[in-house]
Parts: sequence; C-alpha cells; structure tokens
Amino acid sequence: MTRPVAETAATIAGMDPVLDEPLWCFVGGYEPELVIQWMSHALGTFREAEGLSLIVPHAVALEHELQADPYARITLRVHSALEGVGLTAAVASALAKAGIACNMVAALRHDHAFVPADRAEEALAILKQLQATATL
Repeated sequence: MTRPVAETAATIAGMDPVLDEPLWCFVGGYEPELVIQWMSHALGTFREAEGLSLIVPHAVALEHELQADPYARITLRVHSALEGVGLTAAVASALAKAGIACNMVAALRHDHAFVPADRAEEALAILKQLQATATL
C-alpha cells in the first residue's frame, strides 16, 4: 500500500486523473423507502440536515424517472492524505477558470471530481494539463 501524499505540489503532480465510465447523479430528500432501495446502488452518501444525499448511477435515476443532471466522475488516483492542503482548491480553481462546475468528494485514499457529463473530456484535459505543469 502506498503512503498518502500531503504536500500540495506533490499531490497535484501525482494526481493522475482518470475518467470513470458510468455517469452519476446526486439525489436525495425522497421517501425513506426509495432511499433504502437506492442505497444498494449508491457510490456515496452524506447525511445532511434535510435528509440523506446519495450519488447513484444515472441509469438508476432514469429508471425511477428522477430529474437529475448526469455527472461524470474523474478520480484523482494519487493517494492523497486527508490532512493535505490545496488539491481540492487547485482542481476546483482550474475547472472554474474554464466555467466547469465541480463537486469534489474526498474519500480515504482518493479525491473525486464530479463534473457535468457534457464537459467531462474537457475537464479531464484541464486536469491533465494542471498535473503536467505542477512543479515539485
């Protein structure tokens, strides 16, 4: 197992972004029975004051006739340290300059950028360029 990277420049230089194949949707605030049903499909969940938010496959949202925008997931394959500073800011800033919305999810080993599906390839290219220009 690799050791987590905490230093900002090293994290950006090693982020190795990759585009995930399926599309995802952010959903929540629905009847408990539906939320329980969607839990088996959820990539991630977060409990908010208004209820449980879930990240589910776009296909599941369509199946249940939900009006939810599709997002593509770009995984940053660097093993980023939870106490690391600056990776999220660098990614979000680079995408913001191009007018691309970005919803970041930090997990134990990797960070994930969810971007509008129709801009996924452009976002991936921007993040690869960011990685290539990082100085250690």
